[in-house]
Amino acid sequence: MLPNNRFFRLTTGIVMLLLIIYLGTKVSFIFSPIVSLVSLLVVPLMLSFFFYYLLRPVVDLMERRKIKRPVSILLIYLVIAALLFIFSWGVWPTLRDQVTNLFENAPKLISSLVDQLSQWRHNQSLRQVLPPGEDPLSRLSDTLNEAFSALSDYSVKLVSFVSYFFIVLATFPILLYYMLKEGSKFGPKMLNFFPKKYHKDALEVMEDIDSALSSFIVSRVLINVALGIMMFLGFLIIGLPYALLLAVISVFLNFIPYVGAVAASIPVVIIGFLESPSMAIWSLVVVIAAQQIQDNWLSPVVFGKQLDIHPLTVVILLLVGGDLLGILGIVLVIPLYMCAKIVIRKVYHLFLEHRVEDMME
Repeated sequence: MLPNNRFFRLTTGIVMLLLIIYLGTKVSFIFSPIVSLVSLLVVPLMLSFFFYYLLRPVVDLMERRKIKRPVSILLIYLVIAALLFIFSWGVWPTLRDQVTNLFENAPKLISSLVDQLSQWRHNQSLRQVLPPGEDPLSRLSDTLNEAFSALSDYSVKLVSFVSYFFIVLATFPILLYYMLKEGSKFGPKMLNFFPKKYHKDALEVMEDIDSALSSFIVSRVLINVALGIMMFLGFLIIGLPYALLLAVISVFLNFIPYVGAVAASIPVVIIGFLESPSMAIWSLVVVIAAQQIQDNWLSPVVFGKQLDIHPLTVVILLLVGGDLLGILGIVLVIPLYMCAKIVIRKVYHLFLEHRVEDMME
């Protein structure tokens, strides 16, 4: 007769779960097509969720104005197509030329940067400031050489990227259309996975997650676009090369909270330094000024306190996410943490809060 206490059931459940995982590794070839399919769809799904939260307020507004939801979505698609045409006609040629020029001039830029760092290395005033035996400028030039070499290696993979881009382009608009059209039905359908007595609590959790993700995405897009415009105008004023390209890079990097601001300033300062040390200083002034306007004026108005996460927690999450899934992990880790925080808080309130209070008493 097997024991029927809670500890034995829990232990048996853990052992069975580990056994299932172990057996799954032995027949991994069965799941490889599923893994391939998921990896192929992960980027279109991410883009769909991103634009779903970005465009849903517009679709809801048009629906309140008595425009049917499918018609609203198609009208938005037409507006996006018009914006893409304007971008391809007015912005893309400049951006493409700057990217091409940067790749073609990369060896010359590296050589110029190494020469300038070499001159600084022999500067007596700077040598007195640096610790004896240390040569960080030499290490910096070596690191930059390695970075540009890695960038050249990635450019070889451009063909596979272009093919994957067309797959994304073919699937993403279709997924987004059905998400915008049927999005309001997802919550009620997901309630079927929960016991009836927890339907109210599950609905509250889904509404909280939905609200948090919507606020996070919409607010981030607004303040990052504003930051990109400010930086672009500042770069034009000081005459920084590759102004548009650097502004676009800064917009994307600033989607990473806290760490992205530092990462975005590095290429700006390097390109400025290639022109002259004074240009590097002015470039840094533009970056800091734009980020200060974003942090102190725009973020409190647009973003508020939506990202209620300590900066140290953000850094740890980014490190873990980057180590596990690379760039994809860095992009997803903050939204996933926000969702997990809401779920854990509700589970604690439902099942553990009273027990903890009773134990404290």
